[in-house]
Amino acid sequence: MIRRYFELDARGTSISREIMAGLTTFLTMVYIVIVNPIILSEAGVPFQQVFMATILATILGTLWMGLFANYPIAIAPGMGMNAYFAFAVVGAHPNITYQVAFEAVFIAGVLFLLLSLTPFREALIRAIPDNLKHGITAGIGLFIAFIGLRLSGIVVAHPTNLVALGDLRAPSTALALIGLLITALLFALRLPGALFFGMAITAIIAVFTGQLSFQKGFVSLPHLPSYAVIESPWQAVIDTIQYDLYAVVFSFLIVTLFDTTGTMIAVAEQAGLLKNGTMPRVKHALLADSVATTVGAVLGTSPTSAYIESSTGVAAGGRSGLTSVVVAVLFAISVFFAPAVSAIAGLSAITAPALIIVGSLMLGSLKHIDWSRFDEAFPAFLIILTMPLTSSIATGIALGFLAYPLLKLFTGQARSVHPLLWVFAVLFLYQLLFLPHV
Repeated sequence: MIRRYFELDARGTSISREIMAGLTTFLTMVYIVIVNPIILSEAGVPFQQVFMATILATILGTLWMGLFANYPIAIAPGMGMNAYFAFAVVGAHPNITYQVAFEAVFIAGVLFLLLSLTPFREALIRAIPDNLKHGITAGIGLFIAFIGLRLSGIVVAHPTNLVALGDLRAPSTALALIGLLITALLFALRLPGALFFGMAITAIIAVFTGQLSFQKGFVSLPHLPSYAVIESPWQAVIDTIQYDLYAVVFSFLIVTLFDTTGTMIAVAEQAGLLKNGTMPRVKHALLADSVATTVGAVLGTSPTSAYIESSTGVAAGGRSGLTSVVVAVLFAISVFFAPAVSAIAGLSAITAPALIIVGSLMLGSLKHIDWSRFDEAFPAFLIILTMPLTSSIATGIALGFLAYPLLKLFTGQARSVHPLLWVFAVLFLYQLLFLPHV
């Protein structure tokens, strides 16, 4: 029955191979249950709330992907959007609480859900030039890496040059450097689960150096979120309007949509599941992410996304949704280790190397930008440069989306710009001039 439901024979795989693929994917992305709570806790969200919300959203989205879309792709809260949520939305605006920010995530999730059910999603994807998409990914990568450098103490504030090298002899900073070296070495050796094992080894070193202790033990019975962060969809709409969070909603929507779509296509192509360049059951694949984002916002986590770490499971032989089901089951088991996760997450030297490494991986999209054409490359460059320097993904996207049609207009190529891109440019111009910069 399992073989027939997941089309294992037709895809040239087996139950044992799918289980191993699921374990491989899980090991490469389980760091999110540590990193996501520590990032969102910077916005004041209770650790236990984020921990459970992260796991529940991951289970929901990944199970949907496996059971209904039948793809070996995992869904979990995305890196980049959690940092944007904590540092650029809540952290930069004292009047915006994390509850209000989650309402913006909820609205973005609902819009993504509606887009997933209509042909407009395809028109929207076609409207954004590939070079801008790659620029967004790379910009987020630099943003994440910078946050990791700052949290680790490798980079500190400077009154004149804004940033400077920190005290590398400080115990926490030295531990972060050791963890970064270990994790980078594991990646260079192509070890599955390099991020997870890098954090585990760093945590062991922290125990022996007296920087980490497990006073509350390692395991405990799981506690479901005690309350819903969002109590009323209507209040979410009202607060989004009241706090002028249009740009925030748009940023969550755009980044999540293109990051998810790009990742799904890349993994599906790697697994040989594309047919004539298209993804069968793409509606259910997108619904997996949009439903997880919407429910996750209610429970207390940032937007979800398809994880590029799923490619490690495909490399291990995963070809069907059974791989995703295995990933979801393993995440369900992880809820019993909340005390250990909480202790590890409390030491940024353990989690910061993961942020830096993930940021470096996201910079791989730079190779896809057409640097030979200035009118294509410069808008992408603006996005990449301004995201980390302004600590704002939305500002980076806005500047890139403004520069692109303007360069095309003044070089006589206005007709090559999709009409939707002109609409985006006008909206972003209004946002930069009249709305809070987030």
